[in-house]
Amino acid sequence: MSMQFLQQPPRFLFFTGKGGVGKTSIACATAIELAEAGKRVLLVSTDPASNVGQVFGVAIGNHITPIPAVMNLSALEIDPQAAAQLYREKIVGPVRGKLPDAVVRGIEEQLSGACTTEIAAFDEFTALLTDDQLTEDYDHVIFDTAPTGHTIRLLQLPGAWSGFLDEGKGDASCLGPLAGLEKQRTQYKEAVDALANPIRTRLILVARAQASTLREAARTHEELAGIGLSKQYLVINGVLPNSEATQDPLAAAIYSREQAVLSSIPEALQLLPKDMIELKPFNLVGLDALHLLLKDQLVLADASAFQAITLKAPNLSTLVDDIAKDGHGLVMTMGKGGVGKTTIAAAIAVELAHRGLPVHLTTSDPAAHINETLNGVMEHLTVSRIDPHAEIERYQQHVMQTKGANLDDAGRKLLEEDLRSPCTEEIAVFQAFSRIIREAGKKFVVMDTAPTGHTLLLLDATGSYHREIERQMGKTNTHYTTPMMQLQDPKQTKVLLITLAETTPVLEAANLQTDLRRAGIEPWAWVVNNSVAAAKPRSPLLRKRAQNELQEIDLVANTHAKRYAVLPLLKDEPVGVEKLLMLSRHEGS
Repeated sequence: MSMQFLQQPPRFLFFTGKGGVGKTSIACATAIELAEAGKRVLLVSTDPASNVGQVFGVAIGNHITPIPAVMNLSALEIDPQAAAQLYREKIVGPVRGKLPDAVVRGIEEQLSGACTTEIAAFDEFTALLTDDQLTEDYDHVIFDTAPTGHTIRLLQLPGAWSGFLDEGKGDASCLGPLAGLEKQRTQYKEAVDALANPIRTRLILVARAQASTLREAARTHEELAGIGLSKQYLVINGVLPNSEATQDPLAAAIYSREQAVLSSIPEALQLLPKDMIELKPFNLVGLDALHLLLKDQLVLADASAFQAITLKAPNLSTLVDDIAKDGHGLVMTMGKGGVGKTTIAAAIAVELAHRGLPVHLTTSDPAAHINETLNGVMEHLTVSRIDPHAEIERYQQHVMQTKGANLDDAGRKLLEEDLRSPCTEEIAVFQAFSRIIREAGKKFVVMDTAPTGHTLLLLDATGSYHREIERQMGKTNTHYTTPMMQLQDPKQTKVLLITLAETTPVLEAANLQTDLRRAGIEPWAWVVNNSVAAAKPRSPLLRKRAQNELQEIDLVANTHAKRYAVLPLLKDEPVGVEKLLMLSRHEGS
C-alpha cells in the first residue's frame, strides 16, 4: 500500500471534506483494500449525498449488511434525513397540541437545518464509537463522513442544553437540536475522546487541487486541531496526470493551474502527511473501478478511440435574454461552495450591463478579484463587496447585547457558540444584502451568495427578519413588509442554482431546491458550471470524463430544472469583462 493514510491504520478511520471531492469513493476503496488484506471491516456512511449501496451494487440501509463480493467487508448506511426526522419528532412530539401552532412551527423550522441532521447522525454513530460490543467483530470501522468541528465543539460545551429552547434564549440554529439530546453526556464525551485519540482514530481530509477546496480543508484542519483532533492526513483527489497535458491545450491549462495550486498549499496543511490520487477516466462505481482508484494511472487508448461528444445545451446568454426582458429585478446565484457562484453572478452582471441595462453586482466573495477586475471598467455596472467577517461581528454583537444581556455565564457561552454556526453567517450577510435588495425595483441587482430556504424560514419564523426589514424599508415603500414576499415572487426574483456535472453536486443542488420550495421559493433555472463535455476536449481522459457528464446533465435538463444552461470548463480562469462575456456566450455543442 503506497498511500500514507493507509499505513498502520488505527481502528477508526474518518473521511471528511466538501461535497463532490470523492470522500465516499476513497472510503469504499480503503475498505476494500483493508478487507482484502485480511482485516474485518465495517464501512459506515452518514452522508446524505453518498450512496455506498449504489457503489457496491447492493441494497444496504440502516442495518449491518455483508458485501457479498468482498470477503470480510460489511456496510451500514445511516440515513441522516430519517435520523433527523425521528430526532425532531422526539423533541416536538411532546409539545404538539400544548403550545400554539405558530410556536410549534417555529421549533420545527429550527430543527430542519443542517445542524440537526449532523447532530442526529452523530447521535447514531456515537454508539459505534463507544459501544465495543457493537463493533467487536471488526478490526476497522470506516466512516465516510466526519462530524464538523462546530458540532464537536457544541457537544463539548459545559452547561445544560435542555431548557435553552423552551426559555426562548436562542434564535437557535444549532442549540435547538441540542435541546433534544437525551443520551447521557458521558457517552458524548467518550465519543469525542475517541475522535481525539490518534491511537484509535485517524481523520483524513479529502480535497481537490483547487484553491477553494484546499482553503476549506485548511479551515477544517484548524478547527479540528483547535479542539484536540490534531492527527490528520491530507488526500488530494482527482489530480490531472502530466501525461494528458501534452495532448490538449485544455488539459495543459488544467495541469498547470493544478500544479500552481499544489505548489502553494495553505500553510496549515503543509505539515500533514499528504497523498495524491490521480484523476481517473471512469465513474467510481463497482469493484473494478474501486480497485483501481488508489493505484497509479492506467494507460488509455488515444483520443480517437473515444467518440466525439455532442452536447446541445443552452448557454448563459440564452438565460440572460429572459432575465433582461423585465428591465430590472433581483437575480440570486445559490449553490454549495466551490461550484462557481461568484463567477456566474459576475458573468450575468457583465452580460446585462453589456446590453446597456443598469446593474448592481453585490458579492460576499472574500477573494474579491472580480470586484477589482470590474470596478470602474464597465458602463452601467456598479459593484459592492460585503465583508462577511464584519457583518458577522456586527450581528453577533447585536444578538449578545439584546438576547445575551440577561443570560448567566453558561447561557452566554451557549449563545456565543451558537453564533459561530454557518447559519449565523447566512443571516448576517443576508441582512447586509437586504439593504441593497430594494434597488431591484429600478435596476438589476445580482447577488452572489444567498441564504438557504432553511435560513430564510428561520429568519421569517423568529420575526427578527420582519422587524429588521420594516425598520430598513418601511419609510421607502409602505406596501413592503419583508423581502420574503419579494423572493417568492418570480416576477421580482430569479434564483439560479449553480452546480457541476457530477453526482454529488447535482444531488446537493436538488436538496437545496427542495429546501427553497419549502420556503415558497421556486428556483428559476439551473446552471451547470465547468463542464468538460461543453469544452470539447481532445485528451482521452477528459473525453471519457465528458462522456460520464452527459448522464448528470440529462438529469438536470429533464428531471430537476425548468430551464438550464451549461458552461464549459475554460483554459483560463474567467476573470475580467472580456472573459466573462466569452463564458456567458460560449456555445455548448
